[in-house]
Amino acid sequence: MEPLLVVGAGPTGLAAALFLSKAGVRCRVIDKAPEPAVTSRAQVINPRTLELLEPTSVTAAVLKEARPIHRVSFYEGWQQIAELEFGNAHARFHLSVLPQARTEALLTQALATHGVQPERAVALESFSQHNGSVEAVLAKSDGSRETVGAPIMLGADGAHSVVRETLHLDFKGSSFPEAWPLYDIELDCPLDLESAHVSFVQGGLVFLLCIRDGLWRLFGNVPEPLDHLPPGTKKGRISWQSSFHIGHRVAAREVVGHVALAGDAAHIHSPVAARGMNLGIEDAYVFAKCAADELHGGDRRLADYGRIRHAVHAGVVERIKKLTQLARGRPELVALLRRYLIPGLTKFPPTAHQMMKLVTGLDHAVEVK
Repeated sequence: MEPLLVVGAGPTGLAAALFLSKAGVRCRVIDKAPEPAVTSRAQVINPRTLELLEPTSVTAAVLKEARPIHRVSFYEGWQQIAELEFGNAHARFHLSVLPQARTEALLTQALATHGVQPERAVALESFSQHNGSVEAVLAKSDGSRETVGAPIMLGADGAHSVVRETLHLDFKGSSFPEAWPLYDIELDCPLDLESAHVSFVQGGLVFLLCIRDGLWRLFGNVPEPLDHLPPGTKKGRISWQSSFHIGHRVAAREVVGHVALAGDAAHIHSPVAARGMNLGIEDAYVFAKCAADELHGGDRRLADYGRIRHAVHAGVVERIKKLTQLARGRPELVALLRRYLIPGLTKFPPTAHQMMKLVTGLDHAVEVK
C-alpha cells in the first residue's frame, strides 16, 4: 500500500505523521516552504496536548525546555482587577511556554526515529479522488512534477489551505476589522513571570507573556501596543515584529471521501485561550486513530473523524469568539461591560471553571469513536 500523504509540516502535520508512524502506518509529509519556520505564532502548549503526546518522546522533551504558567491576570490600565488560576487544572501537566518553532523541531526529531523526514520545497499542485484513493500532483523546487497515489490524504496546510480550496469547502465565519500588532521584545518588566497578562486599555487590550528570561511576547488590538507597557518597564531590542487579523471560521466539512482537514485548514480563531496549535495537535491525534483504523479495515472511520471533529471545532471556536468579543473592548459599551464582567466571571466558580477548562484545553473529552 502506498504511504498516506500529509500536506503541511507544521505542528498539526508533524504530529499526525508521528501518531500514524507509532500506529504502524507509513506516511509521507510534504511542505511547500523550503525551511522550517524560525518565528513562532504559538507560544503555549496546554495540558491536553502534553497528555496526548506523552506516549511519544515529545512531552518529556517539551518539559525539559518549557516554563510553566499558572494563571492569567487581568488589569484595567495595569491595575489588577481579576485573576484566573489554572495551575491545578491537570493532575500532572501545566500550561507550558515553548515557542512553536521549538515544538515543531521536537516533533520532527521524534518523527525521524520512525524514519520519516518532512520533504521541503514540495508543494501540492492538484489532486483527484477515484477508485477509493487519492492521486496527487506534487511540484518540486527544481520545476519537476511527481504524481503519487495515497490511500488517504490529510490537509494540514494552514488557513489558506490548497486542500480545502480544491475541495470547494466553505470556510464560513466572521472577522474583526482591526490589525493586531505583535512583537517579541526584550523587556525589563515588573510583571509575574508565571502568569499571562491582559490589560484593558482605551480602545482595546494589550497581552504580555514572558517567553524566556528577558524576552516577552506582546500583542494587542491598539495601534501602538508598545505605548501601553506596565509602569516601570524598560524596552530593549525587538527580535520579531509582525501583525495579524483575527477571524473565527470553521470548514463546512472536515472529510470529503479520502481527504481530511486538520489544524488551521479546518478552523481558525483568535489567540485568546492559546488553542490554535493545541487544537490542531488534538485533530492530528484523532485523525491518526481513525485513519489507522480505516486502513486496517475499519468501516467509515475517516468519516467518523469528520463527524467527531466538526462538532468540537464549532464549539471551541464559538467559545473563543465570545470571550474575544468581550475582551477586545469594542465598541465602547463592550469596554464598559468587560470592566465588570471579567471580574465576575473569574470569581463565580461555574464560569471560572469553564474558562479554566477552555484555556487548558480540557473543555471536552477527546473522542475517537
